[in-house]
Amino acid sequence: MDKIGVLGLGKVGSLVATLLSSKYEVEGMDQSEPDDAFPFKIIKGDVSKDETIRNFLKNKQAVVSCLPFFLNIKIAQTAADMGVHYFDLTEDVPTLHAIQKMSKDSKAVLAPQCGLAPGFIGILGAGLYSQFSEIRSVKLRVGALPLHPMGQLGYSFTWSAEGVINEYLNDAEVFHNSQRKMVSSLDDVESININGRQYEAFSTSGGLGTMCETLEGKVDMLNYKTMRYPGHRDAMKLILYDLQLKNDRKLAKEILNNALPLVDEDIVLVYAAVEGKIDGNLRRKEFSESYRRITLDGKDWRAISWTTACSISTVVDLVSEGKLKNKGFIKQEEIPLDMFLESDFGSMYKTYKDPK
Repeated sequence: MDKIGVLGLGKVGSLVATLLSSKYEVEGMDQSEPDDAFPFKIIKGDVSKDETIRNFLKNKQAVVSCLPFFLNIKIAQTAADMGVHYFDLTEDVPTLHAIQKMSKDSKAVLAPQCGLAPGFIGILGAGLYSQFSEIRSVKLRVGALPLHPMGQLGYSFTWSAEGVINEYLNDAEVFHNSQRKMVSSLDDVESININGRQYEAFSTSGGLGTMCETLEGKVDMLNYKTMRYPGHRDAMKLILYDLQLKNDRKLAKEILNNALPLVDEDIVLVYAAVEGKIDGNLRRKEFSESYRRITLDGKDWRAISWTTACSISTVVDLVSEGKLKNKGFIKQEEIPLDMFLESDFGSMYKTYKDPK
């Protein structure tokens, strides 16, 4: 793998392409030309057109989609047809299932959900539960937030507004009392304290990726929740359900994008806890970390951008180096945590230093 295409050069895609360009020949495509200068070739194109995508993928061995979830099924199918390795950041469950189905006959890798959540949180969770002979519970939590919240929502769209609305409205898959089931997103609210600061966490769709399938019959409790500042969930319930904006996602996106400006200072919170038995003894293993923006080659990158970008770039790199399978579907929880953290890009998680 030496030539890689990156589709979508927004807050995350531009960094994905920047990271990968340090090792590979990268070409990026977006519907508009970015204002900043980047160390890779950029072309302008309509990514919704099949002919555009096919022409873009010629002479490339891999493509990374950093586009909204609703564009990914067609791109994945085109990549599979052309024998091009495919990677994306989607949190959308129907998109996941469609890509998983098409991967059965694929001669290339199809690896969706390679971002932060799903993505790194699944690799982290698996790294913890793999230490147990019996698993009782797996709890995974992630929050991408403004460092200094304002207003009742206390939020800023540091990534796709479509994705946030999608994960708030679609049902979430969990294991509860050893039963695999669907629960309503924005429900099952809990309070969580990280580094002395209080947050709320509630169910959202897609964060577990394929983990329910992987742990079928092996776990009593398994769930993923999104972390926000207290009060956010109630406000979103009002907006999406009481005001019925759940029936008009386009309008909901417009209202929220207009109300919540992008911020420069953000924070990403990652928490995982696994309970079960190790050597016959009941144990609990935990991971808790927070990440803030960093500077790479003189350019500042938000926490959500670099944590997401280094995750998907790592999966691409591991496939290229032959450390992961070279065809078919890749589950995030199949990727060894140690291998991930020792890789060129995944090591950014290990070497990160809190600015405080």
